[in-house]
Amino acid sequence: MDRAAVAKMGAVASASLCALVGGVVLAQYIFTIKKRTACMQALRLWTLLATYAVAVGQNQGQKNQECPKLNAQMPEFQKKTVHIKDPGRVEEIICGLIKGGAAKLQIITDFDMTLSRFSYNGKRCPTCHNIIDNSKLITEECRKKLLQLKETYYAIEIDPALTIEEKYPYMVEWYNKSHALLIEQGLEKDKFAEIVRESDVMLKEGYENFFDKLSEHNIPVFIFSAGIGDILEEVIHQAGVYHSNVKVVSNFMDFDENGILRGFKGELIHVYNKHDGALKNTEYFKQLKDNSNIILLGDSQGDLSMADGVANVEHILKIGYLNDKVDELLEKYMDSYDIVLVKDESLEVANSILQKIL
Repeated sequence: MDRAAVAKMGAVASASLCALVGGVVLAQYIFTIKKRTACMQALRLWTLLATYAVAVGQNQGQKNQECPKLNAQMPEFQKKTVHIKDPGRVEEIICGLIKGGAAKLQIITDFDMTLSRFSYNGKRCPTCHNIIDNSKLITEECRKKLLQLKETYYAIEIDPALTIEEKYPYMVEWYNKSHALLIEQGLEKDKFAEIVRESDVMLKEGYENFFDKLSEHNIPVFIFSAGIGDILEEVIHQAGVYHSNVKVVSNFMDFDENGILRGFKGELIHVYNKHDGALKNTEYFKQLKDNSNIILLGDSQGDLSMADGVANVEHILKIGYLNDKVDELLEKYMDSYDIVLVKDESLEVANSILQKIL
């Protein structure tokens, strides 16, 4: 075989070898790329699964946190003043309130002896009516008459042996007689700020946190009071908590052009006709149709009907302050209120619930 043929065969063999080696290298490269891609895909999948597992764990932890055990996670409920007939049901309601959050919440509350104190250092604190009764704006003769009315009718108001229906006409008598006496006195509107400052009225401990927290989250607050609205508004104004989210429905006075009392506006609101008043405020509640979760605060059996104007209640927690005749009334209050606070002069329990919700 001549040299040319040998050289030609050598070139072919060399080319074949190069092709073979190149093929092996290419195959190895492709295998490596596929392996690396598979690893990357596996890594991504593992990352997604790990992220999901963490999210599920966090969500479960959040749910556990959202449904607290009253005694274990809410120490405010361990106070001796707190009485609950059905703790399990209260936990369920609070859980529903928490899950609904700020967007679904509204507050419906009484004022006298609920947001304001019943007593301080053993001394009775005044209601909105009492602020006027005790003031220098009325004569001593009028003051005595008002006191006599209070002694007669307050006993009827809190008498555990009488039904609400039986008490109803007596409350109308009391309020009408008291208001007639006040009209006779020719009260001056521009003196109200002074008599509120000089009075012994006090809001319950924790009121700043209560009102400010609700204002911060724009939670509607409906104060439904059988007191005197003009005095009530002055009290919360002087306390610095009359925020834009607060609406007051009460007995408002009617003044002449000189600011002298000449009567009362609208229909009478007393402690046992709040059901009727609630139904008259359905337009207000219709505007809050999405606020289907309610915290209701009151201090009498009549306050239980304050939310009757709300059409779409999802969860409602009723907190009742029992200030007087505890032994006679405790069982009845525990049957009607979810949480009963006996001689409790604070908003600590309500604030602890709001802390969980907001």
